[in-house]
Amino acid sequence: MNSEKRREAALVSRGRGTTGPAARTSRPGPEAIRLPVGELARDVRQERSGIVMDHQDGLVWLRPEGGGTEWTAAPGDVRPVDVRERAEALMWQVARANARSRGEVL
Repeated sequence: MNSEKRREAALVSRGRGTTGPAARTSRPGPEAIRLPVGELARDVRQERSGIVMDHQDGLVWLRPEGGGTEWTAAPGDVRPVDVRERAEALMWQVARANARSRGEVL
């Protein structure tokens, strides 16, 4: 096997190749949907939630809910946050705010 074929095989095995069965199965799941700007979304690859800020150059730009540095994600890695996840996030935000008001650290 020459070096170019080895390189392509390595890329495909890491999900970065453009051909072969490994490349086709690197992102299982439903088709990517275009979420509206301002919608709360979940980046499943980085396991982070954020607000959709923009769709540019084939990527989705997200910003953390409380502000912070934006990051990009592939459209196939971004899905809307369901009600249960949103309720859980709010529960933790309220717990942190209550602890902070009592002078505790959570």
